[in-house]
Amino acid sequence: MQPDPSAFVADPDLLRVLETRASIVACDTEKVLFHQDEPATGVYLVLDGAATLTMNSYDGRTIFSIDALPGSLLGLPALISDQPYSLTAAAGAGATVRFVSRGDFFALMESDPLLSLKMLKVLAAEVRTARKALY
Repeated sequence: MQPDPSAFVADPDLLRVLETRASIVACDTEKVLFHQDEPATGVYLVLDGAATLTMNSYDGRTIFSIDALPGSLLGLPALISDQPYSLTAAAGAGATVRFVSRGDFFALMESDPLLSLKMLKVLAAEVRTARKALY
């Protein structure tokens, strides 16, 4: 079973607040946002356009690939856990993508507990989806 792409979609209010601290990611051509096993440096907001998440086995085979929906928040589990990204994310040409650094992300979460709860909902959805994909 493939993961549900809606699991990565964040609450619109959370996205709006994150955008206040976000920088623009130029996606004139296809752009890799982060690679599986790289240290997590922040989260990416896919506001419009195409993005794909993939997971590869250690021998390089693709385990799964899923298209991220507009409104997706990518890289969140790695950032929160202070672990490397477990997926590779690539934005399609013309996608509207923003990046929020680790420091800015945590400053926002500390400043507003309601934002932290909205972020936890995204994490919980990702966990549920990953568990469902196992059976």
